[in-house]
Amino acid sequence: MPVSGNLLLSADPPRFALSRGVFLRLLGFVYFVAFASLAPQLAGLVGSEGLLPAAGYLERAYDLWGRDAYVQLPTLLWLWPGDALLAMLCWLGIVLSVAAMAGAAPIAVFLSLWAVYLSLTVAGQDFLFFQWDLLLLETGVLAVLYAPRGWWPPIETRGPESAAARWMVWGLAFKLTFLSGVTKLLSNDQAWWSLTALRYHYETQPIPTWASWYAHNAPDWFGTVSVGMMFCIELAVPFVVFVPPRFRRVRTAGCALLCLLQALIAVTGNYGFFNLLTVTLYISLLDDAAIARVLPWLRAPAGYAQRGAPRPGARGMAMALPVTILAVLSALTFVREIRRPAPMPGWSDALLGAVAPLRSVNGYGLFRVMTTERPEIVMEGSADGAAWTEYAFPWKAGDLARAPGFVQPHMPRLDWQMWFAALDPQRQSHWLFALVDGVLENDPAALGLLEDNPFPDEPPAFVRLVLYRYRFTTPEEGEDGNWWNRELVGYLTEPIPRRP
Repeated sequence: MPVSGNLLLSADPPRFALSRGVFLRLLGFVYFVAFASLAPQLAGLVGSEGLLPAAGYLERAYDLWGRDAYVQLPTLLWLWPGDALLAMLCWLGIVLSVAAMAGAAPIAVFLSLWAVYLSLTVAGQDFLFFQWDLLLLETGVLAVLYAPRGWWPPIETRGPESAAARWMVWGLAFKLTFLSGVTKLLSNDQAWWSLTALRYHYETQPIPTWASWYAHNAPDWFGTVSVGMMFCIELAVPFVVFVPPRFRRVRTAGCALLCLLQALIAVTGNYGFFNLLTVTLYISLLDDAAIARVLPWLRAPAGYAQRGAPRPGARGMAMALPVTILAVLSALTFVREIRRPAPMPGWSDALLGAVAPLRSVNGYGLFRVMTTERPEIVMEGSADGAAWTEYAFPWKAGDLARAPGFVQPHMPRLDWQMWFAALDPQRQSHWLFALVDGVLENDPAALGLLEDNPFPDEPPAFVRLVLYRYRFTTPEEGEDGNWWNRELVGYLTEPIPRRP
C-alpha cells in the first residue's frame, strides 16, 4: 500500500528542524519561570541572613573536604560567596532565559543557563533539590547538544542537526515517564497495587489546589479508574518514543495523552514548573508537520540557509563521544531505579558517583510510596506565653477556611519544605530552628517567606511548633465554609524564648 494511503503514515518524510526550535524556546521559558520564581525567595532561603546561608555552607564544605569541595559542590558562588553574587546569578539567569526564548546563540546560552542553574541548586541546598530542579539540569545539558549553531538561527533552522541528541531528549522523556509509573509498582506499596492511592493523594500531597478537594470527595470508583488510567499512560504510552517518526498520527496521539496526564496533574496539585517542563519534553516528539498544523506562522525566512554549516556528518562525529557517555550514564540511572533496593555493581556506582556533583544525569520516581496521612507543622507566636497566634504561610495548608489555591508554575520552596518537615521534623530541624530564630527577631528575610507578620510592632516573646493532622472536609462538613479539618497531634517544641 502506498504511504499516502495509510492513515497512520505521513505522506512526507518527517523533519525536526521546527520541532527543535519550538522545544528550545519552550525550554527557555521554563528556565525563565524557574529563575523568576526563585528571585524573590533566594535571600530568605540561602542569603547571608537566610535559613541556610550559602556562604556558611561552602565554608563548612571547604573545612571538611579542602580543595575537593570545589569538585563536590560545583558552583560559581566559590568566586564570591555573598548575597550580591546570588542575586546577580539569578538575574543573569532571567536575562539568559529571555535570550533563549529569542533564539540567540543557543549553544552558548543554554550552556550558560545550565551552569548558572547548577550554581544556584548547589547553593540552594535542601531548597533546590527537588526532582524538577534535577530534571531541568538534565534537560539543559541535552539542549546544549541539540541546539543549532549560529548567533541567531531562525526557529526552523535548516542546518544539520544531531539525530543522536534528539534521541537523547526523547530518551529523557521516556525515562522520566516510565520510571514514574514502574517505580510505584516496584515499591510494593499496596495503595498503588490496589489502585486506591488517589483516595489519599489529593489530600496528602504537598500543596493541593481547590480542585483537589473535589477530586478527593469524588466517588471511590473515580479514584480507582484514575489510577488505572495513569498506569496505562505512564507504562504504555512512553513507548511511542520508539515508534518510527513516519507514523506521525501515532506519535501525535501518544504526545497528546502524555500532555493530558500532565494537565490533569497540574489541575489537582501545585508542582512548580514540573508539568511545564515535562510537556516541553513531550512536544519534542512531534515533527515539523505536526507543529506547523498548530503553529502555522512559525517558519524560517524565505530562502534561509545556514552559512558555513558543517557537513551533516561532521557534527555527528563531534557529538559521538558526549552523547555516548550521557547515554550510558542515563541507562545506568534507569537500571538503578528499577533495581532498588538491590545494589548496583561497584563500577556503576563509581561512574554515577563521579558525575553526581553535576546533578545532570538522574533517576526519577515521584510518589513511589503513597503518603496516607497529612501531618502539618503550625508555627505559633506569643507575647506572654498564654495567648498564641499562628503564623500563616502563603500556600501550604493552615487556615481551615482558606481554599487551596493555584500557585504554579511558581515554586514556593519554603511551603514545599514544610511538607517534608512535617513528615520528619528531626531531619529538617537544621532550617526549622533557623526559621524560628528569624521569627523571634522579626528578621525581614525570614518573614518575607511568610504570608504576614502577626507581631509587626515587636517580635514575639515565644515561638513554638505544633503538629496537627489535617484532612479535607467532606461536602457535608464543608457547608460551614471550611476546606480542612484538623486534630492536634502534639507539640514539637516547648515555647522557645526570644534571646535577651
